[in-house]
Formats: sequence, C-alpha cells, structure tokens
Amino acid sequence: MHTPVEILQQYWGYNQFRPLQEDIVNAILAGRDTLALLPTGGGKSICFQVPAMMKPGLCLVVTPLIALMKDQVANLKKRGITAYSIYSGMLYKDVERVLEAARRGGCKFLYVSPERLQSKLFQTYCDGLPVNLIAVDEAHCISQWGYDFRPAYLQIADIRSFFPDTPVLALTASATPKVQTDICEKLLMQEAQVFTKSFTRANLSYSVLEETTKIDKVKHILDRVPGCGIVYCRNRKRTKEIASLLQLQGISAGYYHAGLPPAERAARQEAWINDEIRIMVCTNAFGMGIDKPDVRIVVHYDLPDGPEAYYQEAGRAGRDEQKAYAVLLYNETELAEMHERIALQFPTLDQIREVYQGIVNYLQVPVGSAEGVYFDFDINDFARTFQVNLTIAYSAIRILEQEGVLQLSESVFLPSRASFVTNKESLYEFENAYPVLEEIIKTLLRTYEGIFDTTVPVYERQIGRIMLMEDDDIAAQLQQLHQYGIIRYEPRREEPQLCFLQERVSAPQLRINMTRVALRKKVYTDRLEAMFNYVRNRDTCRTQQLVAYFGEKDSTPCGVCDICLKKKAAPLDAVAFKRIADTVVALLATQSLLLADLQTKMPDVKRNDLLEVLQFLQEEGRVKSNETGSLYL
Repeated sequence: MHTPVEILQQYWGYNQFRPLQEDIVNAILAGRDTLALLPTGGGKSICFQVPAMMKPGLCLVVTPLIALMKDQVANLKKRGITAYSIYSGMLYKDVERVLEAARRGGCKFLYVSPERLQSKLFQTYCDGLPVNLIAVDEAHCISQWGYDFRPAYLQIADIRSFFPDTPVLALTASATPKVQTDICEKLLMQEAQVFTKSFTRANLSYSVLEETTKIDKVKHILDRVPGCGIVYCRNRKRTKEIASLLQLQGISAGYYHAGLPPAERAARQEAWINDEIRIMVCTNAFGMGIDKPDVRIVVHYDLPDGPEAYYQEAGRAGRDEQKAYAVLLYNETELAEMHERIALQFPTLDQIREVYQGIVNYLQVPVGSAEGVYFDFDINDFARTFQVNLTIAYSAIRILEQEGVLQLSESVFLPSRASFVTNKESLYEFENAYPVLEEIIKTLLRTYEGIFDTTVPVYERQIGRIMLMEDDDIAAQLQQLHQYGIIRYEPRREEPQLCFLQERVSAPQLRINMTRVALRKKVYTDRLEAMFNYVRNRDTCRTQQLVAYFGEKDSTPCGVCDICLKKKAAPLDAVAFKRIADTVVALLATQSLLLADLQTKMPDVKRNDLLEVLQFLQEEGRVKSNETGSLYL
C-alpha cells in the first residue's frame, strides 16, 4: 500500500506535505473525526484528497462555492482522477446520471452543495454510495456564531446516518474558539481531533490608514509596492469607478463583481492570474479558490464587516511566503455609516413580509406553487420596481434564505434546452426548403439522444465544435429554428436565480423566527465592533490583535506592521534609556565584552538604541574601550 507522501508525489508532484497536512491525513486514515483550521492558501484540499485516494470508495465533498467545485473537479480530472459535481440548476436526469456513476464506483470525488444533500433523489442513492470520507469545506457556515451562517449546513449531520462509520473532516480558514466548538457539535463529531495552524503570517505586513481622499492613497501605495495586487470595495459600482481612475493614472487595472456575466468574470480572472492585468478592483466575490501565490499587495478601500472576512481577504497576499502588504483604509464617517446600516441589514418582520410579498408579485407566483422552481431575478430591477431600499431587500432575502424559505444564487448556470416540435415529414420538407439549416438539424439529431421526443440540454459550444462555427452563430441558427416552429429553444440562463425552497404562502402566514434573527444581529454587531477596534487600535501589534481574535493569545509582536514599525522608530524615553544603561553597566561589571557580545546578551534591545546609550556612557566616562574594541567599566 502506498504511503501518504507517495500518493502526494504520484498525483500532485510534491515531495513533502506542508505543516499539519500529514497529521490531518493520518487522523483521517485512522478513522477520526477531524477539524482542520488552515489559513487561506494553507492547502486544505490536499488534506481530504490524499486520504481519499488511499481508501476504496469515494469522498463526498460538501461546499457552497460552485466556482470552486468546478475548478477542483477540473483539476482532479487533469490528474487522471474521476470527479463529478452536483450543484443548483442541474437537470434532474443529469443529477441522476452522476449519482448512478458514483454508485457504480465510477467516481472518486463527488462535490455537492449543502442544499443537495437534502434532496429526495440524493438520499435515495445514499444507501448505495461507497463513501469513505465526508469533507465539509467552509465549515464555519454551520455556526450561527460564524460570519457566513448558512442554514443548509445544519442538515449535513443528517447524512451521517447513511454512513455511520465514515469519518468527517471539517475545514475552514478562520473560526473563533466558539465557532470551532459549534462546528464539532453540529457535525456530531466524536472526540474530534482539532488541528490549528497558527494564524500568524510572518511575511505579511498589516497597516491601517485613516484617509479622507482614499483614491490618492491607493495610487501612492501601488506606486511604492511593485507586483500584482487586489483592491477590495464594498459595492459593485465602485469597482468600475476605481479601476477607471487607476487606469487614467497609468496603472493596469480591471474590475470584477458577481453581477458580471460568467464568461466575462472568468476572462477577467484569467487575465489577472496570467499577469495581463496588474490590479484587480473587486468585491468580496473575487478570490475564493484562486491560487495565485505572488500577490504582493491587498488594499481594502472599504472596511469589511468583521475580522474573519478581513483576515481571509488580506491573506490572499504573499502566499509564496515572500514579503507582502495588507493595507486597510478607513475614516470615522464610514464607521458611523456602517453602524447606522445595521438596522437596514436586520429588517423588522413587517419589512421582511413586505419584501416577500413584493417578490411573489414581481415573479407572479400564485399561493401554493413554485416549490423547487427557479426564476430569473434581478434584485436591482426588483428594488426599483417596488421602490424598496436595496439593502433592506437584500437583507430580507438573506434572512428568508437562512429561514429556509427561498434561495438567491448569483452563480447558477442553466444550460440551453431544446426539443423538436414538428413531425418527421414536416422536418424533411423544411430541410429541403432551408438547406442552410440542414446541417444544424442533423447535428442536433445525431448529438442529443431523445431530442425528438423530449426537451434536452444542448450546448452551443459542443455544436459549434462539431460544425466548426462560433457559439454566437450556432445560437442564431437555433433561434431561427425556434422562430420557424421547428424546435422549442430556451437559451441558457446565466442571470441570478431565485428558487423557492418551499411552496409560496401568503405574506401574513410567512413564519420567521425573529428571536433567531435578533441573535444573529447581536453576533453581527459584536463582529463589527471588533473590526472598529482593529482600525482604531494605536498600541497593539496588528498581527497580535488579529490572531488573538481567533483564540491565539500567546503570539509575539510581528515587527513589520505599522504599529510595530512606529514603535521601532520612536525615540528612547528616559525610563527605557535608564533600563538599557543599567543593564550594560551590570553586564560589564563582571567582564569586558565586545559590542557584538553585548548585543547578543541584550536581544530585546535595538542596535541603534544600544549605540545611543553606549555613546552617552562613554562620554560620561562610565564605560571605556581598549585597543581590541572590548568594552569595560
């Protein structure tokens, strides 16, 4: 049997594990439930992929990030490992096909969103799935105390009943001690092994600057720090504005947010990864799962709403262990506005019901219908149409998601669908009358089994490869066939999708647990206050302050953050001067010492401070030196 290191070498090409990875792998191989806290870029996926490759059966990976699912599945397939994903928006028959392959043993990794675990179809297949490990990514989402609580995560533990002897590995980049305890409890872990890598990043210099004219400061920072970087903003509109301003000042910049079409997002991300764009100005939708180790600078143009989010986003700098910088810009006006916005982010029951009523009117959904149905949903158009404050609308929807009423997804991809709606005789006549469309008709019939009898997913790119044509031209021909009444063609849907998780009820009957909402409001407020304390801090090392939030109380000053550097530059006060002088005199009282030896015996004293004190003592005649340079009294 291969060792973990041999598997790592065979499939991933690495000769050794990073710190903690091998310990986590061995705990899983021993059948132990395990919680692993590995900061951003710490190589979390290796921790479940290696042990899963060493055991018969498949690894079930639960993650809410569709883009990350697709990337990891693609990367595994490149290494010759079978992997599939099941996510929102897939057709029933496609889900069934994947589950059938997994049950037959034709799958080593099965990636699923937490919502999918509760579907009847998935649970029907559970008895036959040879699951050897359940890996739960972004595990902090299971905790109401966490910064990204998702109710679907609470149901993950139910799946354990199908696989009673299968260990669970929970993975997260950032969790406070309270959240760590919650994760273990909610996942029903038995005597969990907990592995925590230090949250300290020795190569990352944190700085906080109070600024009113932020764009000038961003330009100044980017001029001083070479290499690629990220500028995080709170809203989508600002990403475009700042990118344009940076471009005008000669800085190569692009922008990214979840509202861009998927193809455009992918192209921009790829351009940045390949260094065709130096700076990406973006919302927090950018960065998840992106493996770019040479990011030199991360600037936060706006304040994140908690230390967890800040630590994760700032931590995208310097994953190559080389010197990198994380700079946060703020002003007191911004803090006051964020505090005032809490009321908008946690609307009242009446406001939530009003938003729900507006949504069902906007989508024209009758009472008693729509469970499991997806609708195109533009939240900006909705807010304009019903004159609802956008923050209240978004926040009400988030609460409705957390209460299991509906779900809004930015990243659902529903492929195009088509079916023939004519008989064979009419089709033959049409082909004779329109020979230019004959090839695409033949391609559809040859490529998509059953398309003459039922609606099936069709892929413009696949058809284009067969016919040696561009995707847009294929879409235009399919649209022509639709207009002529030959096929029914539904173009792919890439807009945000709103799905009703339960049948639509009348707004007064909508049940929301407002006690739970009040609890989450308290947790959010506390987290925001922790962030305010971080930026207003003028005395404590930034790294010490951040890692203490995550329970690491015994760290030492980093020496490279703005506060540590300011302390280094500060002149000696009278007390410190006397303390150093007394120590020098005490050491030289017993023996003569070279300056280098004296410095070694006083490691906490800066060289410049020591030289300043020695110069004074020599001028006073209290310390002398001989021809060899030794110092004595």
